[in-house]
Amino acid sequence: MVCGTASNAGKSTLVAGLCRLLARRGLRVAPFKSQNMALNSAVTLSGHEIGRAQFSQAQAAGVEATVDMNPVLIKPTSDTDAQVVVNGRPFATMSAAEYHHHKPELFEMVLDSLARLRRNFDAVVAEGAGSPAEINLAPTDIVNLRVAERGGMNAVVVGDIDLGGVFASLYGTVELLSPEQRRLVRGFVINKFRGDPQLLGDATSDLEQRCGVPTLGVLPMLEDVRIDAEDSVALREMPVVTSGTERSRTHRTGVHPDSARLSVAVIAYPCLSNFTDLDPLAHEGDVSLRFVRSVRELGHPDLIVLGGSKATAADLEWMRWRGLDQAVAAAAHDRRSVVLGICGGYQMLGRVIDDDVESGLGVVEGMGLLDVETRFEHDKLLDRTSGTAFGAAVSGYQIHHGRVRRTPGGTATPWLWFNQEPEGWSAGEVYGTTLHGLFESDDFRRAFLTHVAALNDCRYDPDPVPFRERRDRQFDIVADAMEECLDMPALLDIMGVS
Repeated sequence: MVCGTASNAGKSTLVAGLCRLLARRGLRVAPFKSQNMALNSAVTLSGHEIGRAQFSQAQAAGVEATVDMNPVLIKPTSDTDAQVVVNGRPFATMSAAEYHHHKPELFEMVLDSLARLRRNFDAVVAEGAGSPAEINLAPTDIVNLRVAERGGMNAVVVGDIDLGGVFASLYGTVELLSPEQRRLVRGFVINKFRGDPQLLGDATSDLEQRCGVPTLGVLPMLEDVRIDAEDSVALREMPVVTSGTERSRTHRTGVHPDSARLSVAVIAYPCLSNFTDLDPLAHEGDVSLRFVRSVRELGHPDLIVLGGSKATAADLEWMRWRGLDQAVAAAAHDRRSVVLGICGGYQMLGRVIDDDVESGLGVVEGMGLLDVETRFEHDKLLDRTSGTAFGAAVSGYQIHHGRVRRTPGGTATPWLWFNQEPEGWSAGEVYGTTLHGLFESDDFRRAFLTHVAALNDCRYDPDPVPFRERRDRQFDIVADAMEECLDMPALLDIMGVS
């Protein structure tokens, strides 16, 4: 099990790297995270919803993702409530206190998932959540070292040195554990180091003397690596950029410098979900991708994207409060920007949202940019599918309660087709679809961006490298760094892998 001193310490990236390393050694390896809190999710071939991080880690391992890799997914709908997805299906929307009462039954269920993975794979790399030293949660923990203890797993703890205080965090984490769980921690990994590791001097040896846990190595800051992780922290790290400013404060966000010629702005409403849909755009050298939260930040981009949302009506109200709905409408009417809505963003662009399921608000007026209307159903549609758009093949997955249809008598035009049935409607240069992951289809992405560039008299040179190949390189970059910087024989010994 890979635990961390805190969220965003690098657990998900380390698990992906380990999955790739073990796969290179000819092992069938599976990632596992019993409980994931994330708005970024994906659909397995069997039609089950799991966290996007585990889906990505399965890709690193070269295996098909299954629901056992993430049996509990928590999708926040507000600061106090969340939809709980169990075994890939919606279980209930509940408060934290209500969820607490279900933990005993869920604990046994996640152990069953872990057992199945161990029967079907040569190795399992489990990921913790947050910190294993949350002493207020430890007695009912279903994701950290209590799982490792019941599953008979050793553990390593990763700490983020870029934030400062890494030695105190590593030491304090172990000291707060029970004696039984403390014995499971067999190594530390220091992550995100900038500069020469020799500057650490004898600190790692001193740390081992103090708590008995060796440091297995120091991983450098991998600036250009983008591997799907939980989004609770990633959302807060999105850059806030003012109009006309394309340069990122940190390259890790994937925002490209001023030399990029095609500008894309994503509306970063509070419950933005599946923003990994935009990752293929971030890999395009001619695309500047930025996340905006105000009219001033929006400026005049070539493409405006309204992504998915786990609180569609609330996020639409947030846009109205900030005047972003009017700014998007004005840009669409004046043909200054192409507008694309994906899933929840698509629903916002329509005439009406009838929602007694997600928000309980009933009928809510949409932005009125598309002649479509949405009605929320209790059953969530989970599917992986493919079709055509802009003369190119496109594939992806669907995760939504809302069913979108053209308004009777409306003038919306189909632009994306599944099996000769429309699955996306447009009006002028406003487009909407329920399909997540559509930009991973290289031919479609290039055709769509070429269309956007032509409308804005903007030069765009498509990146010739397929997105899948670029994503695969990310896993290799992490695995190569681990091979070079970590004591791999010791780490493999901890895992029981010869």
